[in-house]
Amino acid sequence: MNMNVLSSSSPSHSNCGHWYVRHGICLTCKQKPSLVEESRRFDYLFTGLRLSQEAVFFTKRLTTLISLHTHKKLHLVLDLDNTLVHSVRVSNLSEAEKYLIEGEKPGLKLYQSRIIKVRPFVKDFLREANKLFNMYVYTKGDLFYGQEIAKMIDPDKTYFGDRVITRRESRHTKTLDHVLGDERGIVIVDDTVEVWPHHMRNLLKITRYFYFKHNGIDKVSSYAERKRDESKSRGALANLLKYLKDIHNGFFSCDVQEELDSKDVRLLINGPFKPHGC
Repeated sequence: MNMNVLSSSSPSHSNCGHWYVRHGICLTCKQKPSLVEESRRFDYLFTGLRLSQEAVFFTKRLTTLISLHTHKKLHLVLDLDNTLVHSVRVSNLSEAEKYLIEGEKPGLKLYQSRIIKVRPFVKDFLREANKLFNMYVYTKGDLFYGQEIAKMIDPDKTYFGDRVITRRESRHTKTLDHVLGDERGIVIVDDTVEVWPHHMRNLLKITRYFYFKHNGIDKVSSYAERKRDESKSRGALANLLKYLKDIHNGFFSCDVQEELDSKDVRLLINGPFKPHGC
């Protein structure tokens, strides 16, 4: 998102609605609005950025129209933990897993007191999904954790840019209010349904990825202990990608471009839904 576009898209100086405010100053009229608390924070895009309700509606609509008609893309919101990665505290590793902290290993990263493992097929998944979707990361982790994992799976910001939404934006539940796109064009992928109480129709549920030992499978050896991993070609992400391609094809199946304005991806998902093999 370009800040110059924001400031030039809002109302004239003489009738300014203070649509886009940064660090307390309206980007259009350069005045200091008195009711900025009624706006919504978008710090993940630009620090100190707040959008009024009108600005959110306008920007969501504009972004969706450009995405659909110009780039032929939907929006995809991806959870992190147990969806794209699995992480645990290093102190919780079993004795048979402690070999992982000795030297560098592909797909593994030590971050503060945690060890993070990237799910198999993530690299291929993101590369292919990027052709069909504008992608966001949405995690209940904190800002630095979310950014660290995004850097791990998308080091050049090719797929997510700065679109990393964390608990700084929404502490208790997840909401599409923070995603700058119409809900009718957004697909959510998450391993937990309950965190999306208002957007379940957009939701695709994916099987939770556990690489390290955890409380739910104490009696079963973990992937790490067995020095194995989820199948790359037949795993959840590979099957999810096939389903996402079907959704994209179904959405853009019409020949008349004007019909895109009435299409709704939620009718194709009928969520919360767990695709076969995911």
